[in-house]
Amino acid sequence: MKYIVFILFTVMTNAAAQLMLKQGMMSLGPISFEGTNPLLKLLQIVFSPWVFLGLCTFVISMASHLYVLSKVELSFAYPFLSLAYVAVAIFAYFIFREDLNAWRIAGIAFICIGTMLIAQSGRDLGGSGHDDQTASIIPDKTSEIVR
Repeated sequence: MKYIVFILFTVMTNAAAQLMLKQGMMSLGPISFEGTNPLLKLLQIVFSPWVFLGLCTFVISMASHLYVLSKVELSFAYPFLSLAYVAVAIFAYFIFREDLNAWRIAGIAFICIGTMLIAQSGRDLGGSGHDDQTASIIPDKTSEIVR
């Protein structure tokens, strides 16, 4: 549980990247590849300010996630990324005025409940669960050296 701050940072940067990408694509308008070089069009999309900032934020999110994966079990850390769906839905409602109906709210509630259950399962990890497993899958080379 001591890595929860890094996990939540990963979630929030992932959600922020999605919101930036959406803003970028809205500012570009409908995309069409007709009559243009597809590579030039792709470069225009990638280097538009909001899209580029969103992609950079994804890189930060991925770096944070890699750090988390080096510290805790994948089966504990990865489900927390579903909280990005929750953050995106809520922020999209306020920023882009997207619909947040009863079905979406119910889905968000289920995601939150599931994530809380997973978080409870990690209380006994204490940050050492990953290290213990890694040690058990690495073969002991000292016995081969002695022979």
